[in-house]
Amino acid sequence: MPELPDVEGFRRQLADTLPGRRVRHVEVRDAGVLRNTNPQSLGRALRGRRFDAPRRHGKWLILPTDGPTLLVHSGMTGRPYYTSGSDEPADPVRLVVALDRGELRYADLRKLRGVWLPPDADDVAGVMGPQGPDALDIDLRTFRNVLSGRRGGLKATLLDQSVIAGLGNLLTDEICWQARLHPSRAITGLDGDEVRRMHATMRRVLHTAVRHDCVPGLPRWLTGARDEPDPTCPRCGARLRRGRIGGRTSVWCPRCQPG
Repeated sequence: MPELPDVEGFRRQLADTLPGRRVRHVEVRDAGVLRNTNPQSLGRALRGRRFDAPRRHGKWLILPTDGPTLLVHSGMTGRPYYTSGSDEPADPVRLVVALDRGELRYADLRKLRGVWLPPDADDVAGVMGPQGPDALDIDLRTFRNVLSGRRGGLKATLLDQSVIAGLGNLLTDEICWQARLHPSRAITGLDGDEVRRMHATMRRVLHTAVRHDCVPGLPRWLTGARDEPDPTCPRCGARLRRGRIGGRTSVWCPRCQPG
């Protein structure tokens, strides 16, 4: 599932190629990825428009033009990208926006989310829904504030996009493991040092992941071990535990992350 680092990678690739490109026509190959529009309306809205610099908030990719704004949420398997048009995609391409040079494509195998066309600029936030501060930009003071008064568990809170935007299952498990905090710990039970450690760890993990355009399976990361047949902790060697926390499959070390 694309998380913040993946979407930031999409944004950076498009930032180098998309601004200033004019839309010639729109080809919707599968209308199942269109969430609040239809092929005819999308084509009419975008034809002749020029793209501005793309933005990102959390897991949302924001593609403004000199007219409407296109919103993309990749769900589990979506990938927006720019191409000269000569490559053969590995995943099914559902949408092609032909430009005056090259194409903007959206490929998606499972089609769990997709593409939105807000009626106007004021509707962008409404389409995205409640979004907390972006996880890549949040400072310690804001981090403390958004956690203050929360009564849920640590992982469930971090996954809540209305609290902090951009974190998904792999990132939350990795951050909790590197911070040596059990993912089911109650937010109200975290002391000041643990909150500081959590924030510092989140920033470190995110900056490393953004450099890789994904949550990398590095040898000394939990992500690099979690899918092994009999996974052990890269830090202490204990057998990793697996279970449902915050409604998601979670992996943690019972020795490094005591409950």
